[in-house]
Amino acid sequence: MSLTIDGHRIDVLFSETEIRARINELAGEIAARNPHRLLVVPVLKGSFIFAADLIRAMHHAGLSPEVDFMILASYREGTRSSGKVDVLRDIESVVKDRDVLLVDDILESGRTLAFAKDLLAARGARHVMSCVLLDKPGHLAANIKSDFKGFDCPDRFVVGYGMDMAHQFRELPFVGHVVS
Repeated sequence: MSLTIDGHRIDVLFSETEIRARINELAGEIAARNPHRLLVVPVLKGSFIFAADLIRAMHHAGLSPEVDFMILASYREGTRSSGKVDVLRDIESVVKDRDVLLVDDILESGRTLAFAKDLLAARGARHVMSCVLLDKPGHLAANIKSDFKGFDCPDRFVVGYGMDMAHQFRELPFVGHVVS
């Protein structure tokens, strides 16, 4: 399915219905790990919609996580990672002796997620897990694998469901690829 939005043709890769169903499954998988004093840390900005839906689904799966936010940047205005991770906003919560779940939109180069995982582990987190909506194999530049993933993503630049192209298309209720 293709849509034209603001003059751009966007092919839908993962529909709103598919995403919702997978998030409910992910919440069950996370709950099955029986996390200790769970702190969920969405990596903003791209993960905000995914994280909100996942946290609500976690409630329905019997979890009561605390939530804090981290803003890390490696893309800025471009469509490719710069290779350098900047902390624009750090969490305020103490992570020592608790399980932390990093939530990110996409695992591509892995630099951002690896950076965040190492940072929180160094602060004494009992276990740092990661959950990504999309896993884009073939581009890893860091030695990391997500503990939980929504979907394998084709090698395309994706938008929607919180992910953007120069600040556009975050509001889309699906994940799509900008064709033109």
